Amino acid sequence: MDDLERYIEKRKKQSSEFAESFEVGYETFKIGILLRKAREEAGMTQEEIAKILNTKKSAISRIENHAEDIRLSTLHKYTEALGKRLQLSIS
Repeated sequence: MDDLERYIEKRKKQSSEFAESFEVGYETFKIGILLRKAREEAGMTQEEIAKILNTKKSAISRIENHAEDIRLSTLHKYTEALGKRLQLSIS
């Protein structure tokens, strides 16, 4: 475990509010990373996705970098534009 991980764990133990907001933020971050990775693996640019979704590149950038409050319908359209299928899991 590195220094950052130790710090995060310490803060989580000190504050349940921090722990909860950290987990929500981390999940949001992971969604954006997964979308960007899938786009890159498909060999597509943000501009190409934006054109398919009839939006601007800046909107795609926001989705990939700040995926908070993203609609399920937007996730579905984004993955369809990549030729992929969206799957959700609850665990």
